[in-house]
Amino acid sequence: MASNCCVILLREKLEEAGIAVEDISLGSAKIDYDQDEFDHEKINLILGEYGFSLLESKDEILVNEIKIAIIELIHHMNNVNSIVRKSDYLVEKLGFSYPYLSRVFSDHEKTTLEKYIINQKIERIKHLLDDNEYSLSEIAYMMDYSSVQYLSNQFRKITGITVSQYKNGSEVSVRGIEDV
Repeated sequence: MASNCCVILLREKLEEAGIAVEDISLGSAKIDYDQDEFDHEKINLILGEYGFSLLESKDEILVNEIKIAIIELIHHMNNVNSIVRKSDYLVEKLGFSYPYLSRVFSDHEKTTLEKYIINQKIERIKHLLDDNEYSLSEIAYMMDYSSVQYLSNQFRKITGITVSQYKNGSEVSVRGIEDV
């Protein structure tokens, strides 16, 4: 679960299925269910209908925690810790070395941790551009880019279009943070 909408949807769908939700937040849910009626496979089927799944290995759980920490920092906290490097933030929040986090992430995802962070930043930049509340210089500062030029170059590399083309309505869609 990567957004508050996901939390609301998942709570609703689990309760509709007859599963009591004791606590739910980004990335985790504590549920109570009749074990004669539901098993892990049936719960996974319910979750799968909405793009979710049970995380059972410690590495899967850690990858999910990494994603949540990145999403919190970039999307929900508006990158307020931009002075702190993303790697330092993850190390402090999760309690593992960055090389270990990076290796586990790459082993379980189709991208590297660095590329995932960059993609999340680009999606946040798209949202900020759409809001039209900040100048590009302010967005560059907020998103921890050393210059507008660096932000612009990375934006073009990832999206295939310039920031100006995006602002003028080019056909690049904004993806959900869980889809990055």
